[in-house]
Amino acid sequence: MANNITMLAKDAVSAKMAQCFLTVNGNRYNFMNAKNVELKLTKNKAKVAILGKPLSGHKTTGMEGTGTATFYYNTSIFRRAMLEFKKTGEDFYFTMQITNEDPSSAAGRQTIQVFNCNLDDMILAKFDAESEDPLDEEVNFTFDDWEMPESFTLLDGMEA
Repeated sequence: MANNITMLAKDAVSAKMAQCFLTVNGNRYNFMNAKNVELKLTKNKAKVAILGKPLSGHKTTGMEGTGTATFYYNTSIFRRAMLEFKKTGEDFYFTMQITNEDPSSAAGRQTIQVFNCNLDDMILAKFDAESEDPLDEEVNFTFDDWEMPESFTLLDGMEA
């Protein structure tokens, strides 16, 4: 394995410099109070029985987008939007843009945008008098479209 090329530790991407922006009801926010966000695509598959083959095949029939975000409990953006939903019956949708860039990594930057995000649930109010930690909250949501305007650069040695 003398020619085995390995990744440099500095090229692992740290999330400390990530950026997250939300557009809710036409207003764009720097979601700097976010602690973590995870966006996930799940492929929907149908099982395909194939004559003459003991293993089933699988055919992708679509995708589903879900997300979770934890942020410090110091904004009422979503609560105001949910209050309007309660009053008017008109649900709200938002766009999220996440950019990961670690200046010390040769990977560069990647930006993912998800569209038509819709909350599954939300905390209205909370407190914890015993905790020493700042309050935070988690939201779960779905999205139905996404784009990747910026992609990470392939690291040296990745192309074989």
